[in-house]
Amino acid sequence: MPWSKRIFDIVAALILLVPLSVVMVAVAVILKISEGGPILYRAERVSAPGKLFIQLKFRTMARDEQDRGATGAHKHWRITRLGHILRRSRLDELPQLFNILKGDMSFVGPRPPLPEYVERFPMVYAQVLKSRPGATGLATLIYHRHEDRIMAGCRSAEATEDAYYRRCLPAKLRIDQIYQQHRTMGMDLWIIWHTIKIVASRRDERVRRRGR
Repeated sequence: MPWSKRIFDIVAALILLVPLSVVMVAVAVILKISEGGPILYRAERVSAPGKLFIQLKFRTMARDEQDRGATGAHKHWRITRLGHILRRSRLDELPQLFNILKGDMSFVGPRPPLPEYVERFPMVYAQVLKSRPGATGLATLIYHRHEDRIMAGCRSAEATEDAYYRRCLPAKLRIDQIYQQHRTMGMDLWIIWHTIKIVASRRDERVRRRGR
């Protein structure tokens, strides 16, 4: 990882933690009061081939110990009412600032994969994970709407797993490989800016809908 990118991650995470720590405390209190514990969702992810870490997010789904595998993000039947708000605003990902400070993640990179996906595509991930996993990334930016449409039709954990594995993951990995080949600090800043614009536009959409 280029030293300039690591310095940017540390400085930006520390700056953001000053105002956002208040937001995180508020979210944690609301989650505890409205839904009980646990407040955080801890997920085992891969930061580099053979290296695991625990990714932190605010919990947005009803607990189901039997439901594992592909992106709980699209298992909409388990997402709580508050969870929908947190996901749409990306507030559920704020605890990842601590993952970034620790060095397990970066602001920009491929989304951190489940260990079983790395086992399925070891050669591809050997290339993709030369970049530290990110809170956002080129694949997230380009593919997220298409992925949402695919997953919206899934009605079970098995269907979600199958659709993600066959249709979404190969496409996202190809985009991650493109990022790996062309990554620059300028590209990272472009991805961050456009991610912010997407989150803001979703907020605007909610305001317009309420006004109708």
